Amino acid sequence: MEKIKFSISINAPKEKVWKVLWDDATYRKWTSAFAEGSHAVTDWKEGSKVLFLDGKGSGMVSKVAMNKPNEYMSFEHLGIIKNGVEDTDSEEVKAWAGALENYTLIEADGLTSLAVDMDSNEEYKSYFMETWPNALEQIKRLAESNA
Repeated sequence: MEKIKFSISINAPKEKVWKVLWDDATYRKWTSAFAEGSHAVTDWKEGSKVLFLDGKGSGMVSKVAMNKPNEYMSFEHLGIIKNGVEDTDSEEVKAWAGALENYTLIEADGLTSLAVDMDSNEEYKSYFMETWPNALEQIKRLAESNA
């Protein structure tokens, strides 16, 4: 596993950026950069299960490893979902289970720095290197808008 990192500066308070990240309506908008129809099924509480879904019955099974509102969210990825079926035991999954995806927000002088770091294997690294910058631009646009 390799840790890959992304960041963006957003002209909005961290509370607004946090809301864009985790409110269902805006979450669906910015995660469409990864797959159309993306959404999450969770209550976002620390220790809770998260199903990151693509709208076609596939995605990832994770848990909220840490949630410090308006500052930090960490997910531990536990498995995959294929055609609506959770897999946390196959060899494919065991190769990367426990991978973390972390979101850090730091506000200074009215600007919020959003940093995302995540564990990735070589197979998916180029995909994330291409899609994360687009997702961050969507987050920035949504947080800086008056909507």
